[in-house]
Parts: sequence; C-alpha cells; structure tokens
Amino acid sequence: MVAQFDGFEISPIHGGDAWKICDLMVANADRFKRYFPKTLEQNLNPTLSQLFVERKVKQFENKAEFLFTLKHSETRKLAGLIYIKELDWDKKQGEFAYCIDYTFKGQGLMSKAIKRLSEHAFEGLGLKVLQIIVHKDNLGSVKVATNNGFEWQQTNLNGFTPPGERPLDMELYELYARNS
Repeated sequence: MVAQFDGFEISPIHGGDAWKICDLMVANADRFKRYFPKTLEQNLNPTLSQLFVERKVKQFENKAEFLFTLKHSETRKLAGLIYIKELDWDKKQGEFAYCIDYTFKGQGLMSKAIKRLSEHAFEGLGLKVLQIIVHKDNLGSVKVATNNGFEWQQTNLNGFTPPGERPLDMELYELYARNS
C-alpha cells in the first residue's frame, strides 16, 4: 500500500485486481468511453481484464508505467484507477491519468489520491515534474489539478481524439517537486 486516507487506500496493481477492474469498467462504460477508451476496451470481460492486469503488473515492475488502485479499505470496493504514465526518466517527468466509479464521484477522493500519489512520485520515485492533461469541460479533472497546486501551462491543440470524435484541445497542468 502506498497511502491511506478517509477509509480508502492506494495500492499498486496486483494479480487479484482483474475482476474488480472489469466490474469498474463495465459499470462505468458510458462515463469512461470518451476519455478512457483504451483501458475500457481492454477490460470488457474478465479474460481481457486478467491479461490487462498481467501486463500492467509487468510495466509496474519495469518502471515503464505505474497503475494504482483506489479501494475502500473496509468493503474492498474499487473506487478508481490512477496511472502515472508517459514516464520520461531523463526529465524525471510523468503524467497522471485517472478515473473514478460513478458511485464515488464528487466526494473529493481523486483530489486526495492525487495529493498522496504526487508525494509518492516525488519522494519515492524521484520524479520532478508531474502533469495532468484534461479537456476544459471536464470540470472534475480540472478541479483535481487545481486543488493539488498544478498550474496551467498551455493548451495542446488537437491533443486528444476520443473515439468517433474530432480531435480536442487539451489543457496541460504541471506540478513541480519542491526541491527541483
């Protein structure tokens, strides 16, 4: 476990997470299809989820990408997923991507999780720059960034193309390690 807060815990992905990830993705498919399409398509059934988890555990071990789960400590219900991805070890930079179950939306959980994982990324992983890239209309994600001291840097024109849509301009927010 990386962190605990308010009855929730953040842990690295592990082999036993496949069913819970499949359930999370299927139950939230309409919410995740726009901004989390790749994770969604890789978790549409338990077999796909098992393959996904095996791949993500290996990536975690190889420090290629870090996927964390956010679970309710008592019920073990999976509330969300948080990636640290697009890692550049030369620049000591990574990007957050995250999703939360509709039943936990609007409770500030992701803001608290990103706070704890930012600390972990800076202190435990040695990263110096963290990014959040979000569409301006995704107000919840903008709030996660600003609540955690991430500062707007620029608009990335045509930065992301959701399935079946035109490219969207995306907003880049960054947070820097205090000692950098």
